[in-house]
Amino acid sequence: MNIYSIIVLLYFFLIVSISFVTKKIAQRSSADYLIAGRNLGTFVCAVVVAAEWLGGMSTIGISEKAFKTMTLQPILYNFATATGMIIIGFTVAYHYRTRNVHTVSEMLKSIFGDQIAAISAFAFLIAYIVLSYVQLQTCASVISPILKIDWTLSVIISAVIITLYTYVGGMYALTITGIVHLVAMYFGLGLATIIGIYKVGGFANLHNTLQSFGAPTNLYNPFSGNVSAAFSLLLGGVLGGMAGQASIQPIFSAKDPQTAKKAAVLSGIIVAPFGIMTGLLGLMARTGKFFDPSTIKGNEALGTILTTPSFINPILGGIALAGVIAAILSTVGPVNFAVVTIATKDIYQNFSKKGKDDSKILETAKNLVVLINLITIPLALLLRNAILDTAYISYAIRGIGAIVIIFALYFKGLITKTGVKLSFIGGVVVIFLCLLGKQMKWFDIDKTYGAIVSTLIFIAIGYIWDKLIMKKSE
Repeated sequence: MNIYSIIVLLYFFLIVSISFVTKKIAQRSSADYLIAGRNLGTFVCAVVVAAEWLGGMSTIGISEKAFKTMTLQPILYNFATATGMIIIGFTVAYHYRTRNVHTVSEMLKSIFGDQIAAISAFAFLIAYIVLSYVQLQTCASVISPILKIDWTLSVIISAVIITLYTYVGGMYALTITGIVHLVAMYFGLGLATIIGIYKVGGFANLHNTLQSFGAPTNLYNPFSGNVSAAFSLLLGGVLGGMAGQASIQPIFSAKDPQTAKKAAVLSGIIVAPFGIMTGLLGLMARTGKFFDPSTIKGNEALGTILTTPSFINPILGGIALAGVIAAILSTVGPVNFAVVTIATKDIYQNFSKKGKDDSKILETAKNLVVLINLITIPLALLLRNAILDTAYISYAIRGIGAIVIIFALYFKGLITKTGVKLSFIGGVVVIFLCLLGKQMKWFDIDKTYGAIVSTLIFIAIGYIWDKLIMKKSE
């Protein structure tokens, strides 16, 4: 067993141990299990929100895209999500916490009723199942080369670890481990980035080396590549957070509305700079100074460079890898838990006769932790595409929810129940049509743009139908 394996396994042991420490308090009630009893203070709440955003997309996803494009365009993902959280802090965070909801669909239920809540819940369920299996893939892509095991086994091991600490400790475990994860990821990857910049001879030398391989002159400019793709990253990140169950579940757990508001803003400040580190590491991997970049896939760039002794000492590399694992676990746990919360509160509690019994709700939530991971394992094994691009399917669906929430809170007179129904059903269909059209080479419309434009159109159609046509026929 190599030093990388030992350090990563020790980190896994620490995380699972924490979940057992929180077991007793987490399992007192469904509220304790799902939203930590609504007791989180500003700093802790902000850290947990930030930790959720800084996962596989911010590590493997950004380094992969930086490696492939030889630019820092993918850091827009973190800038966008940070901006989104700051906007949430000044807009919807207060409303979410004031209404004492557990999910985004519960928020919509309080405004539009049960039917809308059910439709939106199924849309969000699709969004988070997609994100769950993508996050599982990112975890496996790091574990596989470290432990020298095949892809299938690494996916299963990742799922078991995630299931164990989420099942035992619930939201309390995710809260405490989120703090540990954030420290580990910033320290480990920050250290690797500083060492790497020194090893490549500084930013100017890194720039010149990549330019010799065909990188654009302004490669450090996030908008140096495809401007349309860059704005898609920005829009998806900003809107994805507003209706993102995993990223705002800690907001639901804040001790009061003002805490929720301040925590959302602070989380954005924590999130913003992180992608710069992993983006730079992806660029360093592309230089060819430490290994032949043609021998690896883009999603292997980060793991490979951190396990290359000529780049970084194995002990420090192991610490940096623990930081990558920390980042991934800090997201995949909350993402899976988001699916559990949606399925428990929006589907089970609303449609089951036993849904009013708190002990049954708690039992169902714990069982769903296991079930969701069993569902995501085959998806992670079978559907392997570019990580950041696939994750944006989830962001596009959540973007629909964000637009609906904004209209419901600030432009209530312009949105109707018909418009909301059409937005969720039609918007999801449009997203998958955009994916199909690109795959079949019929047309190339970005899924995020498709979601946003179609949602606005469906809201307008719903308004015309309910306010003008139906009202006139009465």
